[in-house]
Amino acid sequence: MAQLSVGFVIVLASDCLSADIAILTHMDWMFRIYGQGLTNCPIFPLDGSSAYCNQAGNSIALPFFMAYLHLMSKIFIIGATGYLGRHLVEASVKLGHPTFALVRPITASLNTEKINLIQSFRNNGVNILFGELNDHNWLVDVMKKVDIVISALGHEPSTQLEDQTRIISAIKEAGNIKRFLPSEFGYDVERLQILEPAKSVLAIKVKIREVIRKEGIPFTFVSSNFCCSYFLSRLGQVEATGIPTETVFILGDGNTKVIFVDEHDMATYAIKAADDERTLNKILYIRPSANICSLNELVSLWEEKKRTTLERIYVSEEEVLNKINETPEPWPFFYAISHAGFIKGETTNFDIDSSIGVEASQLYTDVKYTTVEKYLNRFL
Repeated sequence: MAQLSVGFVIVLASDCLSADIAILTHMDWMFRIYGQGLTNCPIFPLDGSSAYCNQAGNSIALPFFMAYLHLMSKIFIIGATGYLGRHLVEASVKLGHPTFALVRPITASLNTEKINLIQSFRNNGVNILFGELNDHNWLVDVMKKVDIVISALGHEPSTQLEDQTRIISAIKEAGNIKRFLPSEFGYDVERLQILEPAKSVLAIKVKIREVIRKEGIPFTFVSSNFCCSYFLSRLGQVEATGIPTETVFILGDGNTKVIFVDEHDMATYAIKAADDERTLNKILYIRPSANICSLNELVSLWEEKKRTTLERIYVSEEEVLNKINETPEPWPFFYAISHAGFIKGETTNFDIDSSIGVEASQLYTDVKYTTVEKYLNRFL
């Protein structure tokens, strides 16, 4: 028996507390401890039986608790160790979903960071599934055991996006998936006007949408706009590696409004939307009002925080087009993305059509999203 500091007595191998959520796995048991200072601790084994431990250490059968757990959708995340995938895994676990992560078989070439990340998933109760998307029978078998599928496959190489047809095929055969969120998490690709080389890559996402609709797969498409960690960490500079200290290059006139979203918030909104009937077969637009600003406003905000003045050099649209055509890889892709957002206004130049889309921050007002102003504080 192990005594926890808040007065719980439960059977486990080691103690663990977390201000948010702590998940441990030991033998065939999984313990979830929600918060600190609670008077009861839910305990449930993976075999489907249930118990509840009170402060006296007595196990109490609790069928309705397991009924509650049964209602929590099982979420399968593909691309779990990638740029956004790790945030999706974290959000899924934090929101109480049984979470499954597809990981390619570990090889000697796998870097230490990925190995440590996979171990951290395990430590947090995530079910690690080693496999490949080209193993159709295995993938179908996995699909039959989960409720929601989220793809966070990246675009490098773009064949990863094309591989989502394998996911769709498995979902179709399994026949039980309640929702599929394909790899989007950026622009609304069906209404986007963008230049090459980004155009061809994002066109794959359009094709994936078409296949999903054709096959009758229930979906939610997530349009989350610009990632904070990339754009805010360099004040919108494409080729910079950090926030400039003397000179800042501003694409266009710097007055076009764009939308920035913290990756953690992207994931939280996506997980909350994944089994929400209001987002079924719709586009989830993430447009937090406090995070809509221009490059000029962004630079001014940073100058105010840092108590400094940066020399602003404005880069004309013609110069940006030249950079798309002349800079070495991978910059042409990122210049095309930036051209669409910072010059053409593709994140903000339209109103949401309520017949096909909903806005996340209005739908989930309980989410305290990270504002641009607050995000910049981490670079001070």
